Amino acid sequence: MEGLPLLSLMLLVPLVGAAACFFAGAQTARLVALGTTLVTFALGLLLWANFDIGGPQWQFTERAGLADAFNWALGIDGIALLLILLTVFLMPICILASWDGIQHRVGEYMAAFLIMETLMIGVFAAQDLFLFYIFFEAGLIPMYLIIGVWGGQNRIYASYKFFLYTLLGSVVMLVAMLWMVNQAGTSDIPSLMQHDFPAGAQTWLWLAFFASFAVKMPMWPVHTWLPDAHVQAPTAGSVILAGVLLKMGGYGFIRFSLPMFPEASAQFAWLIYALSMIAVVVTSLIALVQHDMKKLIAYSSVAHMAIVTIGLFAFNVQGLEGAMVVMLSHGLVSGALFLCVGVIYDRLHTREIDRYGGLAINMPKYALFFMLFTMASIGLPGTSGFVGEFLSLAGIYKISTWVALICGTGIILGAAYMLWLYRRVVFGTQRNADAAAMPDLNAREWAMLAPIAAAVLWMGVYPESFLAPMRPDIAALDARLARAAPAGDSQLKTGNARTRPANAMTGHDAAPGQHGDIPGEGAH
Repeated sequence: MEGLPLLSLMLLVPLVGAAACFFAGAQTARLVALGTTLVTFALGLLLWANFDIGGPQWQFTERAGLADAFNWALGIDGIALLLILLTVFLMPICILASWDGIQHRVGEYMAAFLIMETLMIGVFAAQDLFLFYIFFEAGLIPMYLIIGVWGGQNRIYASYKFFLYTLLGSVVMLVAMLWMVNQAGTSDIPSLMQHDFPAGAQTWLWLAFFASFAVKMPMWPVHTWLPDAHVQAPTAGSVILAGVLLKMGGYGFIRFSLPMFPEASAQFAWLIYALSMIAVVVTSLIALVQHDMKKLIAYSSVAHMAIVTIGLFAFNVQGLEGAMVVMLSHGLVSGALFLCVGVIYDRLHTREIDRYGGLAINMPKYALFFMLFTMASIGLPGTSGFVGEFLSLAGIYKISTWVALICGTGIILGAAYMLWLYRRVVFGTQRNADAAAMPDLNAREWAMLAPIAAAVLWMGVYPESFLAPMRPDIAALDARLARAAPAGDSQLKTGNARTRPANAMTGHDAAPGQHGDIPGEGAH
């Protein structure tokens, strides 16, 4: 693989496919899009097969100077590798999900998805600050069009809300990037990850990046665009929005906020804890009273992404690994749940929960897949959901028992709203003749759901295959955070401090915040 610009090739292939879709007929565009995404997925598998676990941190690097202050710089570590694999894995499934549901402007629709694939891969592969920003912001455009052109009845409102929320948060981040490059003298992301910015400046830089990443996650209370976007988006749009686009916020925290501004990250950990605890409880309770299946799953996404932020700001290996696994698992499970909604929506053209019931009688195969993804969503052992949530909560438990306890209620509430949803849709009596007459899964729908089911079980039974590529990078990030402990401890602790335990994975002292809990805990 030496000398092959694999990452550039993965960015180019979807663009070529998008250009072909623009000039093709509807059926040809579908075939071109499916073939293109399968080729990109094959390149992703090639990337994984040739990734050297335990080798250099940055691999498959490509660099070319395009302008004085702008470089074409690509490269991945284990964290970026897994998120790229998640992206290229979901894209062919999204094309299949759109096969029959999209009937007008098919070529443009498929082209928008392929362009978005290039931009999403670029976000995770970029090693230049401004190149990252271009990919990060340009990804809004195709999703805005997918919602606004092919969405539901209130698609214009939802698309504008999605676009404005995510764009406005990123304007402040761009200003911060310009200051960083001027101060550090480089726009190279790996170099900036090792650069020690002044402690006072870190506060403002962290807040600027937080303004963008919090909306992208999304964190409470800037999450309100997400339910509207999900409800109005076509099925495939919801899959890629929940599966990949939300992960860009978590990736931003891992790649920028934590390693570049470690002291500020420790300083504002209390804010992350507070917002995440509120998000877990409030959005779970809101999900309990939803009548629209998509809106219920959308609110559950906010609760699950709160577990990600809790794990990231636990400042230890367990929390960081757990957050990454939750992101990967949520990308698969939430995408699969939206596909399950899309399967019955295509038959009955309604997402109202009360319009269904007793589907296990006439759709037993569908009921089986839906049950697996429901159990994965609530963290059943043996599924991907359990691994990530267990590690994240174990990580935050070292910081605060109260934060762990309150966030742990998300598992109970998650079981309540997901099992209640499953009970009303799949079990019970068949009250509506049109729902009782729906046929079971066809071959295309099998091809959509079976690969995700296999991945969910694989991650749940053997998570090491997903943890191994990221472990050296998580350890390096943990070491970086541990060096910021003196500044972070003074910000996080109030009252009596706990003794800081040694980190079993790296041998470093525990990370910032492990002297005590959030303000008020341990003070008596």
